[in-house]
Amino acid sequence: MPTVADWHARFQHQSRWTAQVQRFLFDGLGLSQAQNGLEVGCGTGVIARELAKMGPARLHGIDLRLDFLELAYREDSALRYACANGLKLPFASASFAFTFCHYFLLWISDPLAMLTEMRRVTRPGGPVFAIAEPDYGGRIDYPASLAGLAQKQALALRNQGANPELGRGLLELFHQAGFHQPRSAVMGGQWGQSQSPQDLASEWNTLASDLSGQVPPLELEEYKKQDALAWNNGQRILYIPTFYAWGFV
Repeated sequence: MPTVADWHARFQHQSRWTAQVQRFLFDGLGLSQAQNGLEVGCGTGVIARELAKMGPARLHGIDLRLDFLELAYREDSALRYACANGLKLPFASASFAFTFCHYFLLWISDPLAMLTEMRRVTRPGGPVFAIAEPDYGGRIDYPASLAGLAQKQALALRNQGANPELGRGLLELFHQAGFHQPRSAVMGGQWGQSQSPQDLASEWNTLASDLSGQVPPLELEEYKKQDALAWNNGQRILYIPTFYAWGFV
Protein backbone atom coordinates (compact mmCIF):
# COMPACT_ATOMS: atom_id res chain seq x y z
CA MET A 1 0.00 0.00 0.00
CA PRO A 2 1.61 3.33 -1.02
CA THR A 3 2.47 5.71 1.79
CA VAL A 4 1.83 9.46 1.68
CA ALA A 5 5.53 9.87 0.89
CA ASP A 6 5.16 7.45 -2.04
CA TRP A 7 2.22 9.45 -3.39
CA HIS A 8 4.13 12.70 -2.93
CA ALA A 9 7.04 11.32 -4.97
CA ARG A 10 4.56 10.21 -7.63
CA PHE A 11 2.95 13.67 -7.78
CA GLN A 12 6.41 15.26 -8.11
CA HIS A 13 7.21 12.85 -10.97
CA GLN A 14 3.97 13.75 -12.74
CA SER A 15 4.68 17.45 -12.27
CA ARG A 16 8.01 17.09 -14.06
CA TRP A 17 6.17 15.39 -16.96
CA THR A 18 3.75 18.28 -17.33
CA ALA A 19 6.00 21.25 -16.49
CA GLN A 20 5.89 22.67 -20.02
CA VAL A 21 2.09 22.36 -20.21
CA GLN A 22 1.73 24.07 -16.83
CA ARG A 23 3.73 27.06 -18.09
CA PHE A 24 1.97 27.08 -21.48
CA LEU A 25 -1.46 27.22 -19.87
CA PHE A 26 -0.52 29.75 -17.20
CA ASP A 27 0.98 32.14 -19.74
CA GLY A 28 -1.44 31.41 -22.58
CA LEU A 29 -4.51 31.93 -20.42
CA GLY A 30 -3.20 35.29 -19.18
CA LEU A 31 -2.92 34.39 -15.49
CA SER A 32 0.16 36.44 -14.66
CA GLN A 33 -1.92 39.06 -12.83
CA ALA A 34 -4.68 36.80 -11.48
CA GLN A 35 -5.44 37.35 -7.80
CA ASN A 36 -6.39 33.83 -6.80
CA GLY A 37 -6.90 30.31 -8.09
CA LEU A 38 -8.16 26.90 -6.96
CA GLU A 39 -6.82 23.41 -7.58
CA VAL A 40 -9.42 20.68 -7.18
CA GLY A 41 -7.91 17.36 -6.10
CA CYS A 42 -4.63 18.99 -5.09
CA GLY A 43 -3.07 15.95 -3.41
CA THR A 44 0.09 17.02 -1.60
CA GLY A 45 0.05 20.45 -3.24
CA VAL A 46 2.82 19.86 -5.78
CA ILE A 47 1.08 21.50 -8.76
CA ALA A 48 -0.41 24.35 -6.73
CA ARG A 49 3.08 25.22 -5.51
CA GLU A 50 4.44 25.21 -9.06
CA LEU A 51 1.73 27.56 -10.33
CA ALA A 52 2.14 29.79 -7.27
CA LYS A 53 5.72 30.46 -8.41
CA MET A 54 4.49 31.79 -11.78
CA GLY A 55 2.53 34.82 -10.56
CA PRO A 56 1.04 36.63 -7.56
CA ALA A 57 -2.18 34.58 -7.38
CA ARG A 58 -3.10 33.24 -3.94
CA LEU A 59 -3.53 29.53 -4.53
CA HIS A 60 -6.06 27.35 -2.75
CA GLY A 61 -6.37 23.57 -2.90
CA ILE A 62 -8.96 21.03 -1.88
CA ASP A 63 -8.67 17.28 -1.48
CA LEU A 64 -10.54 14.52 0.32
CA ARG A 65 -7.39 13.13 1.95
CA LEU A 66 -6.41 14.99 5.08
CA ASP A 67 -3.03 13.24 5.23
CA PHE A 68 -2.18 14.63 1.79
CA LEU A 69 -3.19 18.12 2.89
CA GLU A 70 -1.13 17.92 6.07
CA LEU A 71 1.97 17.25 3.99
CA ALA A 72 1.00 20.01 1.55
CA TYR A 73 0.73 22.51 4.42
CA ARG A 74 4.12 21.44 5.82
CA GLU A 75 5.67 21.99 2.41
CA ASP A 76 4.21 25.51 2.00
CA SER A 77 2.00 27.06 4.65
CA ALA A 78 1.42 30.17 2.49
CA LEU A 79 -1.06 28.25 0.34
CA ARG A 80 -4.59 27.61 1.61
CA TYR A 81 -5.98 24.09 1.80
CA ALA A 82 -9.33 22.58 2.72
CA CYS A 83 -10.47 18.98 3.13
CA ALA A 84 -13.55 18.92 0.91
CA ASN A 85 -15.39 17.11 -1.86
CA GLY A 86 -14.87 18.65 -5.30
CA LEU A 87 -18.44 17.79 -6.26
CA LYS A 88 -19.63 20.21 -3.57
CA LEU A 89 -16.99 22.90 -3.28
CA PRO A 90 -17.17 24.94 -0.06
CA PHE A 91 -16.89 28.28 -1.90
CA ALA A 92 -19.36 30.84 -3.15
CA SER A 93 -20.00 31.10 -6.86
CA ALA A 94 -17.47 33.20 -8.81
CA SER A 95 -14.87 33.02 -6.01
CA PHE A 96 -11.76 32.37 -8.11
CA ALA A 97 -10.02 33.93 -11.09
CA PHE A 98 -9.18 30.43 -12.36
CA THR A 99 -9.74 26.80 -11.39
CA PHE A 100 -7.77 23.76 -12.45
CA CYS A 101 -6.95 20.09 -11.88
CA HIS A 102 -4.15 17.67 -12.74
CA TYR A 103 -4.44 13.90 -13.33
CA PHE A 104 -7.77 14.08 -11.51
CA LEU A 105 -10.87 13.72 -13.66
CA LEU A 106 -10.07 10.12 -14.60
CA TRP A 107 -10.69 9.20 -10.94
CA ILE A 108 -14.11 10.86 -10.78
CA SER A 109 -17.27 8.83 -11.40
CA ASP A 110 -19.06 11.93 -12.77
CA PRO A 111 -16.39 14.18 -14.33
CA LEU A 112 -19.04 16.35 -16.00
CA ALA A 113 -20.55 17.21 -12.60
CA MET A 114 -17.05 17.99 -11.35
CA LEU A 115 -16.31 20.37 -14.22
CA THR A 116 -19.70 22.01 -13.74
CA GLU A 117 -18.88 22.68 -10.09
CA MET A 118 -15.44 24.02 -11.03
CA ARG A 119 -17.19 26.32 -13.49
CA ARG A 120 -19.55 27.55 -10.75
CA VAL A 121 -16.76 28.81 -8.49
CA THR A 122 -14.85 30.54 -11.32
CA ARG A 123 -15.52 34.17 -12.16
CA PRO A 124 -17.16 35.09 -15.47
CA GLY A 125 -14.52 35.23 -18.17
CA GLY A 126 -12.06 33.17 -16.13
CA PRO A 127 -10.58 29.88 -17.32
CA VAL A 128 -11.02 26.36 -16.04
CA PHE A 129 -8.33 23.96 -17.19
CA ALA A 130 -7.33 20.32 -16.84
CA ILE A 131 -3.55 20.10 -17.07
CA ALA A 132 -3.29 16.37 -17.70
CA GLU A 133 -5.66 13.45 -18.28
CA PRO A 134 -4.21 10.24 -19.76
CA ASP A 135 -5.53 7.88 -22.40
CA TYR A 136 -4.17 4.39 -21.85
CA GLY A 137 -6.12 3.15 -24.87
CA GLY A 138 -3.48 4.77 -27.07
CA ARG A 139 -0.46 3.70 -25.05
CA ILE A 140 2.68 2.56 -26.89
CA ASP A 141 5.21 0.23 -25.25
CA TYR A 142 8.39 -0.87 -26.99
CA PRO A 143 10.10 -3.33 -27.13
CA ALA A 144 7.31 -5.84 -27.70
CA SER A 145 8.20 -7.81 -24.56
CA LEU A 146 6.78 -4.89 -22.51
CA ALA A 147 3.55 -4.44 -24.51
CA GLY A 148 1.54 -6.47 -22.00
CA LEU A 149 2.00 -3.77 -19.38
CA ALA A 150 -0.45 -1.48 -21.19
CA GLN A 151 -3.43 -3.81 -20.91
CA LYS A 152 -2.55 -4.84 -17.37
CA GLN A 153 -2.25 -1.30 -16.05
CA ALA A 154 -5.41 -0.13 -17.82
CA LEU A 155 -7.33 -3.02 -16.25
CA ALA A 156 -5.84 -2.24 -12.85
CA LEU A 157 -6.99 1.38 -13.13
CA ARG A 158 -10.50 0.30 -14.08
CA ASN A 159 -10.56 -2.03 -11.08
CA GLN A 160 -9.71 0.98 -8.89
CA GLY A 161 -12.65 2.94 -10.31
CA ALA A 162 -10.70 5.10 -12.78
CA ASN A 163 -11.41 5.70 -16.47
CA PRO A 164 -8.05 5.03 -18.18
CA GLU A 165 -9.31 6.46 -21.50
CA LEU A 166 -10.72 9.72 -20.16
CA GLY A 167 -8.24 11.83 -22.11
CA ARG A 168 -9.94 11.33 -25.48
CA GLY A 169 -13.27 12.53 -24.03
CA LEU A 170 -11.89 15.65 -22.36
CA LEU A 171 -12.92 18.13 -25.06
CA GLU A 172 -16.43 16.69 -25.15
CA LEU A 173 -16.73 17.13 -21.38
CA PHE A 174 -15.71 20.80 -21.61
CA HIS A 175 -18.34 21.32 -24.32
CA GLN A 176 -21.01 19.59 -22.24
CA ALA A 177 -20.13 21.65 -19.17
CA GLY A 178 -20.95 24.82 -21.12
CA PHE A 179 -17.53 26.46 -21.32
CA HIS A 180 -16.85 29.11 -23.93
CA GLN A 181 -14.11 28.44 -26.49
CA PRO A 182 -13.21 24.97 -25.21
CA ARG A 183 -9.95 23.59 -26.55
CA SER A 184 -8.01 20.37 -26.10
CA ALA A 185 -4.53 19.22 -27.05
CA VAL A 186 -2.18 16.32 -26.39
CA MET A 187 1.30 16.35 -24.92
CA GLY A 188 4.15 15.26 -27.16
CA GLY A 189 6.90 12.79 -26.39
CA GLN A 190 10.67 12.90 -26.49
CA TRP A 191 13.17 10.11 -25.95
CA GLY A 192 16.92 9.76 -26.09
CA GLN A 193 18.14 9.14 -22.57
CA SER A 194 17.37 6.86 -19.67
CA GLN A 195 14.94 7.93 -16.98
CA SER A 196 16.51 9.08 -13.73
CA PRO A 197 16.73 6.39 -11.03
CA GLN A 198 14.24 8.42 -8.96
CA ASP A 199 11.65 8.62 -11.75
CA LEU A 200 12.09 4.95 -12.62
CA ALA A 201 11.64 3.96 -8.97
CA SER A 202 8.53 6.13 -8.69
CA GLU A 203 7.06 4.60 -11.85
CA TRP A 204 7.62 1.07 -10.61
CA ASN A 205 6.30 1.80 -7.13
CA THR A 206 3.07 2.88 -8.81
CA LEU A 207 3.00 -0.16 -11.11
CA ALA A 208 3.65 -2.53 -8.21
CA SER A 209 0.77 -0.97 -6.29
CA ASP A 210 -1.61 -0.96 -9.28
CA LEU A 211 -0.83 -4.53 -10.32
CA SER A 212 -0.68 -6.09 -6.86
CA GLY A 213 -2.91 -9.17 -6.85
CA GLN A 214 -3.31 -9.03 -10.63
CA VAL A 215 0.20 -9.93 -11.80
CA PRO A 216 2.31 -12.57 -9.98
CA PRO A 217 5.33 -10.98 -8.22
CA LEU A 218 7.84 -12.96 -10.31
CA GLU A 219 6.20 -11.84 -13.56
CA LEU A 220 6.19 -8.24 -12.37
CA GLU A 221 9.85 -8.47 -11.41
CA GLU A 222 10.67 -9.78 -14.88
CA TYR A 223 8.83 -6.83 -16.46
CA LYS A 224 10.82 -4.50 -14.22
CA LYS A 225 14.13 -6.02 -15.30
CA GLN A 226 13.19 -5.83 -18.98
CA ASP A 227 12.09 -2.22 -18.54
CA ALA A 228 15.38 -1.19 -16.90
CA LEU A 229 17.38 -2.99 -19.59
CA ALA A 230 15.41 -1.36 -22.40
CA TRP A 231 15.95 2.11 -20.91
CA ASN A 232 19.67 1.45 -20.49
CA ASN A 233 20.24 0.19 -24.03
CA GLY A 234 18.18 2.91 -25.71
CA GLN A 235 15.28 0.70 -26.82
CA ARG A 236 12.57 1.90 -24.51
CA ILE A 237 9.65 3.86 -25.88
CA LEU A 238 6.77 4.52 -23.49
CA TYR A 239 4.08 6.88 -24.67
CA ILE A 240 0.75 7.41 -22.96
CA PRO A 241 -1.27 10.07 -24.82
CA THR A 242 -1.95 12.72 -22.21
CA PHE A 243 -4.55 15.38 -23.00
CA TYR A 244 -5.03 18.84 -21.57
CA ALA A 245 -7.97 21.15 -22.06
CA TRP A 246 -9.33 24.55 -21.14
CA GLY A 247 -12.41 26.70 -21.51
CA PHE A 248 -13.81 29.98 -20.21
CA VAL A 249 -16.76 30.67 -17.93
